[in-house]
Amino acid sequence: MAEQIRKPRTETGPDAARQQAVRRAGLSSAPDTDMDRFARLVTRLLRVPVALVSLMERDRVILPGMTGLPEPWAGGRALPLSHSLCRYVVASGQPLIVPDARADDRLHTDPAIAALGVIAYAGMPLTDADGLVLGSLCALAHKPRTWTDGEQGDLADLAAACSAELRLRILSAQRRSTQKVLETARAAAEQARSDAERLGHAAQAGLDHAELLLRASEELAQTSGLEDVRRRLRDLFSGVGKPAYVGLMVADKQELCRIPHPDIAYAMEHEIPSLPTDAAFPSTRAFREGRTVFVADRQALVADYSPEAVAVFDRMGFSTELCLPLWGSRTLLGVLTICWTKPHEVSITERATLTAASGYIAQAVERALYLDERISVARQLQEAMLTDLPLADHVEISALYQPSANDNMIGGDWYDAYHLPSAPSAPSGGPASLMITVGDITGHDMHAATVMGQVRSMLRQATLDHPPYSPATAVSALEAACSVLPIEAGGTLVHARLDPVHNGPRWSLTWSNAGHPPPLLRTPDAHVALLTEHDILLHQDFGPSHRTEHRRTLPPGSTLLLYTDGLIERPGHDIDTAIAELVALLARHGGGSLPHLVRRISKRLADPHPGDDVVVLAVRVS
Repeated sequence: MAEQIRKPRTETGPDAARQQAVRRAGLSSAPDTDMDRFARLVTRLLRVPVALVSLMERDRVILPGMTGLPEPWAGGRALPLSHSLCRYVVASGQPLIVPDARADDRLHTDPAIAALGVIAYAGMPLTDADGLVLGSLCALAHKPRTWTDGEQGDLADLAAACSAELRLRILSAQRRSTQKVLETARAAAEQARSDAERLGHAAQAGLDHAELLLRASEELAQTSGLEDVRRRLRDLFSGVGKPAYVGLMVADKQELCRIPHPDIAYAMEHEIPSLPTDAAFPSTRAFREGRTVFVADRQALVADYSPEAVAVFDRMGFSTELCLPLWGSRTLLGVLTICWTKPHEVSITERATLTAASGYIAQAVERALYLDERISVARQLQEAMLTDLPLADHVEISALYQPSANDNMIGGDWYDAYHLPSAPSAPSGGPASLMITVGDITGHDMHAATVMGQVRSMLRQATLDHPPYSPATAVSALEAACSVLPIEAGGTLVHARLDPVHNGPRWSLTWSNAGHPPPLLRTPDAHVALLTEHDILLHQDFGPSHRTEHRRTLPPGSTLLLYTDGLIERPGHDIDTAIAELVALLARHGGGSLPHLVRRISKRLADPHPGDDVVVLAVRVS
């Protein structure tokens, strides 16, 4: 009896059919992405070091899906028949579950124990559409192990999905062959036409599934955030099964939070934005158990889930629900929920396709979560670097910072304003002098933001270390320090000082411009002047240069406007035209509220989806 089990079937018929089926599936000893995915799922669900998709050939076993196998077997992706327990599964057509091969009368002398370190083994048959066993999906462990019913069930489910994938591939090959026959046999009998039509429908379903996987791999690879992932899901599943609702839930501590569709209002997403992970819902069960959960109809829901789940099911008009766990590279990220309003039978092939698609979705969700976290940190860093505007007598200040619409970009734009120490000769109780700066460090990344923070601090220090606080002297000192440290600080800035004139109500403006767009000065009569005087921009290749400064006397009611180039530079638009429009806006609205002014300017001039950061700073003296 043991000898009969040891030798696999070698009849010409089954062997030839098996060889043909494997060839039609397009599988060999070369790696196959989908088969490797099944092997990885086995290692993840059963927590084993080795998992194989084994397919029987005449004189060897090929391994198109594999994980954890040592060399030299891993490189060749094939095993001799004598070294593969798959032959027992093929011979019997039944699962082979072995807690310890060394203690099994059939296997204790098997070469696989010494050569591969196989101690515990669990293998499930992989079959084609005719029930012919092509090989096995197996889990291997290097020490004794008792395989639980749940683990055997999970392995059987994965084997069914893998078999469905093999059948899909074989069916596609058969369809191509059938189409050639139909082209030369149009006068065939009605039964032949009926069979061809049946195969055509089956093949079309297979093509629809293949298209879903292709679109998932292509479209989801381009997503940049959870909102983008959610938006694409609805169209992605429109052709497969035609579900009424496809939802995305992401784990957050002890809850599953729904990601609402950004363009379509779904009642479920607004009424039940989140669920505790211990709630008796199909989605939370799929998350807790890390497996696919299928609810065929309302009766199944009533039997296994809470009244709250049934009430939601009824209120939304659903009849069938499928929930797939979204596994990331390190943890379970959330759940994909697919609902139908009419009873829907999810075939093995469709389930396998949806499971594979959920893998692409999980990758997109994991990438989106990483990007969202990175963007949040970047935005917090950028906001932390912005100055709290000081309160000053006879000076009103308002500023606006608008980040780039590209969430992956963090800019080097900044503004600054702070009081200067009072001069010994200044009358007591009078308004204090004020330094103001607007700058733009070249770049749109974390490095640019870091350099911006360094430059802002260094410019403050350079200013305060050089009384009487000359803007040009401070900028020159900044350049000198950057060249010595060194800090690659390239960009532009305007650094200015506002001083009260002691013998009257006027103010004195002194500024130095390092290649920055010209500030605008509006006098109380609504006349706007461009302060065009400037020196070269900051750049490490230029080295420290001679910086000049310029002065203007400002009557009470004057408004000074500083800004960065993101306000006036837009693709396809002339900068001079944009500056002229800015002058007109300042002339017309510069006498009103400063916060209202900077918002109006940003709304009118800045791109609705700017590719660069925008800073606007307005100062009015009285």
